[in-house]
Amino acid sequence: MALLAHQQFQLIAKGQKHNMYTYFSDYPADLALSMALDMGANIDEIDRSCSHLRGGKLEQSDEPSLALFEAWLNGADQLRRRAENDVAEGHTLSGAEKFRRATIMYLTGERLPNHSNPDRHAAYDRVLECFAKYVEYGEANCERVLVPFEQSVLPSLFVRAEGTGPAPCLVHFNGLDGIKEFLFLTGYGQALSRRGISVLFVDNPGVGEALRKHDLHNSPNAELPASACLDYLKTRTDVDSERIGMAALSMGGYHAPRAAAFEKRFRCCIAWGANYDWGKQFRERIAGQGTERSVPHVFEHVMWVLGAQSLENAAEIADGFTLEGILEHITVPILITHGENDRQITVDKAEATFEECTNSPNRELRIFTSEEGGDQHCHIGNMSPAIDYMADWAREVLSS
Repeated sequence: MALLAHQQFQLIAKGQKHNMYTYFSDYPADLALSMALDMGANIDEIDRSCSHLRGGKLEQSDEPSLALFEAWLNGADQLRRRAENDVAEGHTLSGAEKFRRATIMYLTGERLPNHSNPDRHAAYDRVLECFAKYVEYGEANCERVLVPFEQSVLPSLFVRAEGTGPAPCLVHFNGLDGIKEFLFLTGYGQALSRRGISVLFVDNPGVGEALRKHDLHNSPNAELPASACLDYLKTRTDVDSERIGMAALSMGGYHAPRAAAFEKRFRCCIAWGANYDWGKQFRERIAGQGTERSVPHVFEHVMWVLGAQSLENAAEIADGFTLEGILEHITVPILITHGENDRQITVDKAEATFEECTNSPNRELRIFTSEEGGDQHCHIGNMSPAIDYMADWAREVLSS
């Protein structure tokens, strides 16, 4: 199956149509929009905010990323004001729903401009503010927690499993440019909860609040923050401390296997999109080769995430992000999912990850095709099939 999927990717890469919604005809912009839809955004609200940038007008603007940023934030501001009016009138559930959609639009816009833009910092504060109000007024199954880590903390969201008694749990990291609120809003936490599994969505070093508010930068040693999360979960009486797994997406396709390889208390691993040798791919991108970028200012973003002083310094740090020689240390079940048309990380990286997990008692590679949906990077554009598959797999593995 893996070989067939790789062959299909090669055919598509040579000119066949990619199965992704092309609203702007610009990959980072369309990726951001697809992520918004996966979180449950309203397409009419998106269109009202962004339609003036379609038809080549985005590329004609002086600074496309700023034009997109302003468009998404204008829509978010409108929703936030309507949400505040609902709450003032006593309609808290209606307000909660609008705060949810405002969060999505702020979140989507915030990822687009350079991180040095001060308006981006204000937009991120709006993400936190609106999400907190959505959780409060909507009474969502979501508890904000601060996981102690070194001399700082890892801000996280805990989604409790349905049912009574201590439940199994996943520690879930982000990717290069994701944040914990995105993970929650995809519905993955709810899917796990209904299957009797709790989840801790973590802003690990290099993403979200850990980076923006606590100046924690990413590093290859994923087992260190992962171990801190595991230590925290072992203090909770509602978590079964003997049934905790590790998961992550995108860049986390490196982090989750690395953590599972060296932190032996984890009982399973999910790589939501493989990432075998991110450092090599980053150097290829610097050289003008390789795959699509996830955000417009990708080089500046990577330097920020890694705390690098130069692009070459970033590349040197990135060289450490490889799973070569690591995967043989995984001795627990591992699931690797991937999209056959992933334009950021090609299918052969998923195959390499799978092939080297030689000591896992139960390894599985699940490649999603364009026919069934979920064929793009981390299944963005149609996450539902993969979310259900990962949740079912986690239930089967952690319930045994």
